[in-house]
Amino acid sequence: KMGLILLLGGLLGASAGVYIFKLLKEIGQVELLVTVCYVVFLGIIGFLMFFESLSSMRRQNQPQKIRKIKRHTWVHRLPLKMRFRASNLYISAIPPFIIGIVVGVLAAIMGVGGGFIMVPAMIYIIGMPTKVVIGTSLFQIIFVTAFTTIMHATQNFTVDAMLAILLIFGGVIGAQIGVRLGVKLKAEQLRILLSLIVLGVCFKLAFDLLVT
Repeated sequence: KMGLILLLGGLLGASAGVYIFKLLKEIGQVELLVTVCYVVFLGIIGFLMFFESLSSMRRQNQPQKIRKIKRHTWVHRLPLKMRFRASNLYISAIPPFIIGIVVGVLAAIMGVGGGFIMVPAMIYIIGMPTKVVIGTSLFQIIFVTAFTTIMHATQNFTVDAMLAILLIFGGVIGAQIGVRLGVKLKAEQLRILLSLIVLGVCFKLAFDLLVT
């Protein structure tokens, strides 16, 4: 259920994002705005994930204390609640739908699957387990990126098929390695590793932007 709600929002967001990208391209500011969006989003998310993961790892090393099983936030008070059995959640369908829309827009404008936005949002806003988040986000990304690719190819003519094929081969190999590492690492270790990758890309883009 969670994947389908995210997918519906993602398709709507991708349609809007392709239209926004087309407008930015006509204005001539698409490269600058895309780079700025990358730096802002990656910086915020990377720092939040990094410090939260460090705090979580420190808490695990401390003596065990009585912990609350569930932590109720504003998400649990919204209407249209649904039960998501795989995630062991009973929350509103509104936050996942909105997250899907945001990810769809970012996928169309920034040319990414949106995982760097979706994964932290699903963990920290919705409260999903990290290992369930990975598979669910990939399910949504498959369809949203395919839809966005077709839209860009037919409307903006911005798809390099030969380069994409080479990236696919590399991605398939990397995915095999990632799956094996994901099984061996703890949830906190996965999050801190993702945050370091995100921050590394953020600093590289910010450096290139400032130098230019």
